Amino acid sequence: MQSHSLSKKFTLFILVVLSILSFSCKEKSYPPRTVRIAIQPSAAFIPLYIARYSNLIENALAPKNVTVVWQDFESGPPMNDSLEADLTDIGVIGDVPTIRALSSSTKMKLVGIPASGPNAYAMLANLEDKTLNSYKDIKGKKIATVFGSTGHNFIKKLLEKAKLSFEDISFLNIAASDAEYVLRTGKADAIVIWEPNITRLVDKGVAKIIAQGDETDLRGTNGFVVREEYLTGNEDIISEILNQYAEAVKQIPTLDEEMLSKLSLALKISADQIKSISQKYDFAVEITREDIDALQDTISFLVSINNLEYEYRVERKIDINYYKKNN
Repeated sequence: MQSHSLSKKFTLFILVVLSILSFSCKEKSYPPRTVRIAIQPSAAFIPLYIARYSNLIENALAPKNVTVVWQDFESGPPMNDSLEADLTDIGVIGDVPTIRALSSSTKMKLVGIPASGPNAYAMLANLEDKTLNSYKDIKGKKIATVFGSTGHNFIKKLLEKAKLSFEDISFLNIAASDAEYVLRTGKADAIVIWEPNITRLVDKGVAKIIAQGDETDLRGTNGFVVREEYLTGNEDIISEILNQYAEAVKQIPTLDEEMLSKLSLALKISADQIKSISQKYDFAVEITREDIDALQDTISFLVSINNLEYEYRVERKIDINYYKKNN
């Protein structure tokens, strides 16, 4: 009888232990949430496309009951409009749109740097033009780019290096999509543009590079910008997006044909071009002192051309707490 009693007690003990283990192993219940991620077809954001096509972010957030909505934009300005209108939660944008977003009446934060790349910007001349071979030859020339863009800032830096000013050139404001037409037709002697347009025009035999970003202190800093209102209560979501972006960066050297094909379609360039262009960027997430200084320089530039009302301190718009570098 005593043996039977001990057996029953042992069985009861096992059941209690299993019940405790079962309860402790139950997945935490999360309320349904959504994150809207804005992306644009720039080579600077190749890792985010990789994360998208590999479902890295969806898989990481699924246990937290988070739905990921991808939003495609052609450029930074309409993305900013969407962020301001509470139609987007987080976006990846270039340095000028980043500065504009952070100065918006809608409070936003810079939480990471997806990429920087000075040589993702270049001054191009027509391949047949023998008079233009470097930035030192631009005096008296017609130079075209998008007014108020990083390209515009790059022209300013090249002029200063050549001990010239905007009065020494004819400046032409164009849309980025018109760059090839402007150069082919001679409406401008040179254009300043960014990737993947640089590689596309050079490989087509339309243009030659006469100056690159690293000939100045241009950094070409891009940003992860988030609505401040969204950050409250969704810190874990933003952290996971940044973490998965960093994971995608690691995949770049070993991309398979299927992924390269998807990237080619999104960016409208070949697989070989993707490989060469990606080498021009420092893909990262962490915000460095160099990034902060570069963005502050962009603020000063925009104020100098009366394209931004006032000069603010970019440090006050940054939050570095969402990405923890994993060594």
